[in-house]
This record gives sequence, structure tokens and C-alpha cells, in this order.
Amino acid sequence: MPDGAGLVTVAGFATWQDPREVYARGRALREEVPHRLHDHPAEGVGRPDAVEYVAATNRDRLAHLVPLWVGRMIASPFAFFRGTAGLMAADLAGRPVSGLTAQLCGDAHAANFGLYGTPERRIVMDINDFDETVPGPWEYDLKRLAASLVLAGREGGVAEGRCREAAEDAVRAYQRTIADLARQPFLDSWNALTDASVITRAQADELLDDFEKASAKARKNTSAKVAAKWTRRVDHARWRFVEDPPVLTRVDEETAAEVVRGLTAYVDTLRESRRVLITRYSVSDVAFRVVGTGSVGLRTYVALLHGNGEEALVLQLKEARPPALAPYLNLPPADHEGRRIVDGTRLVQAETDILLGWTTVAGRPFLVRQFRNMKGDIDPTRLNGNHLDDYGRLAGALLARAHTRSVDPRLLAGYCGEDGELAEAIGRYAVRYADRTERDHAELAAAVKAGRLPAATGA
Repeated sequence: MPDGAGLVTVAGFATWQDPREVYARGRALREEVPHRLHDHPAEGVGRPDAVEYVAATNRDRLAHLVPLWVGRMIASPFAFFRGTAGLMAADLAGRPVSGLTAQLCGDAHAANFGLYGTPERRIVMDINDFDETVPGPWEYDLKRLAASLVLAGREGGVAEGRCREAAEDAVRAYQRTIADLARQPFLDSWNALTDASVITRAQADELLDDFEKASAKARKNTSAKVAAKWTRRVDHARWRFVEDPPVLTRVDEETAAEVVRGLTAYVDTLRESRRVLITRYSVSDVAFRVVGTGSVGLRTYVALLHGNGEEALVLQLKEARPPALAPYLNLPPADHEGRRIVDGTRLVQAETDILLGWTTVAGRPFLVRQFRNMKGDIDPTRLNGNHLDDYGRLAGALLARAHTRSVDPRLLAGYCGEDGELAEAIGRYAVRYADRTERDHAELAAAVKAGRLPAATGA
């Protein structure tokens, strides 16, 4: 190198920073927004009435499925919580935040962490629902996770103290994981916590048996199983879905044609090598399928594709609505809501579905993905106190890794620290918010009983 040669810089690359200085900047944010401020009232200023909120979300749902949606919402306070991410965002709007922005799951409740298969057929556990993904304060996701653990524990009959402990331990695991990732090389931290080893690293060994049972079940949850259960063969080249109302129903020819056109456009949203893969299949049939809790009443289709010999592949096309958090974060409309979800998923998940993409069907944006990709779950409402606590630590660790994909872990580690004040503050808030959710749920149930909203019982 010639004498006096300077540092070579390339547009788009960061200037090297001393990790201690980055951590110190995060630590300085803690002086401005102390951890104790995260213990704040549950209700936001000007929050919508819970019943009015639910009614407002019905406006763009298919009318004949609204009773099914409401019926699922009144099943329990935890079910209500799962369908009201926007209501919690309204409550969090204007509350103290550190100022660090991450790509959020947007709906990081305890049941949105699940198992699925990688392209190499390994089973991993991660956040698995990104309908609400947006950039925003990382605190929103962590507080939603903490409150959901309290509600899930209460539904499962866990003692109140253990519910709060699970919420606090989720925060502590988040802090520990952030601190650990902040010390790792960037490439190592980017690919951390992708398989069952996360359970031990998150100090959640009580869940090992639960994980193994869920993993064994997930390995059988494939397109082949869907085809065996829900389809019949018409001839050597054609298969058809078998109706199972109201969950699985046929669509008319015009709708089926629109969906096929949407799938044709979807191919171009995949990465190049995967376009070659997907176009080896032919579309055999299209049906309408009801899914999830928050998605009931939205337009959701399944497409049956015929591959090599007896091979079946089932894709899901799920209507992508504007995220419920957007109004409370002053975010501009996305160019395409399906692409917003795909971009957020690819940024946050450690491993993404190789057939994840987006399209437009009859003028509406859709997300496209494999319908059954060795998916499984550990139901947090069925865990005892010890296991719920471990589940909280596992989810907290996974959420921390997800957030460090979009915010410098050294900055976040500086703010979060590793003491107990943040966990205790969010733990108190989580209990208070669970109480608020129970009151909201009771108000919705009363509205249904009074005939103000329709609900399908046993939904």
C-alpha cells in the first residue's frame, strides 16, 4: 500500500465502529427512557371501544363468515387477544419507547411461534406469522409477547404468579440473547438459533419433550397428507378438493380462473431458481379455505398442484390487508400488501419458505406460500407452570434474534442491559394488559349475547 494511502470506502458499506461506542450509544438511550417507564397504564389515550373495534374489522370480511370470526373471538380472552393486534397498538401508541426501530412481527403473541420445515427438511422453530409485519418500536413486539403469556397461562389454569414469571422470563431471555448476539461476529449472529439447540441456549430444557413431540407431528404435516385427506382423483391427470363446509368449499369457475391468473403472476416474485421449480407443476384445482383466528372472513384459497407422478403440492393464497399497526405508527400505505409481508418475513425469519411470494387476485393483494410445510406448534395454553416459563424464555430468545436482523444488536444490548428492571416493568404491564383484555373480551361476549354482533357458537 503506498504511503499515506487512506481507508478504502465503498458506497453502501458502513464505516467501522468500535463495538464499545455503539453499546454506549444504546446505554445513553436508557438514561433518556429508563426501563421503569415501560410499566405504564394498559389503556391508550383515545383507544377505540373493543366492540366497535371488532365491528370495524368486519367491514371487509366476507359477510357469511363474520359470525364464525366473532364466534372464535369470544372463545376466550386469549383468542380475543390474538385477533386484536390493532387494539393493542392503539394502547401502545404514544407510550415511552427507546427510539430504536426494528422490523416487527407486529403480532408477536405466544401462539405465533411455531415449527416448520426448511428446504433441507430440518425442523426449526421461529416466528411464523407476519401478516402485521411493519417497522416500528421493538418494545411493541416484546410487550405483546409478555401479555400473551399471561393470558395463555390463565387459560391453561397456571397460577397467577407463574403467569407473571413467564412474562418476565421472556423479557430476561430477550435481554440475554441480545447481549449474546451483540458479542458475536455478524455472520454468526445472523444465523443463530435456527434449530432445537435454541431450547438449551434459552434455558428452556423443560420443553425438549414438547418440542420432540411437536416436531414428530410436524414432519407428517405435508402437502401429501393434505392431498390424502382432502382430495380425490378424477382421472390419471386431475385431482379435486373434497368439500368440508364451512372450512373447505368449492369456488366458481370465474374465481378459479382469477386465482390461476394470480398464480401465474406469482411465479415472477420468486427467486430465479425457484421459478424453474414451481413451473414444473400443473394446477389441478382451487378451493376456498377458512384459516386462523384473525384471518377468518378474509379471502383465502388453496391451490392443488400436480407434480411428479403422484406428487401433490398445496399452495395457500391469503388475502393481505393493510397492517393494523400502520395507523398508530404513521406508516404510509404499502405498494403491495403481499410484498410487504414477504419482505418482512424474509428479513426476520432465520429460514423462509422457498415458495414464499405474492400476487394480485381480482384486484386484491395476496400472500402465497406452501400450505403445509411441516408446520407444527406447542400450544402455550396447554403448558403447566414450569413449561410455560420455559416457553416464555424460548419465545423471548427467538424474538430477540428476529429483531437483530434489522436493528444493530449492540445498540439494543446497550439499551436493554441485563438487569431485572426491564423484565419487572414489562411483567407488571403484561398482567395489567391481560386484565384489560379480559374486560374487553367480556364486553364483546355481552354484545354478542345482546344481539349486537352475530356469532356462530362452537366455532
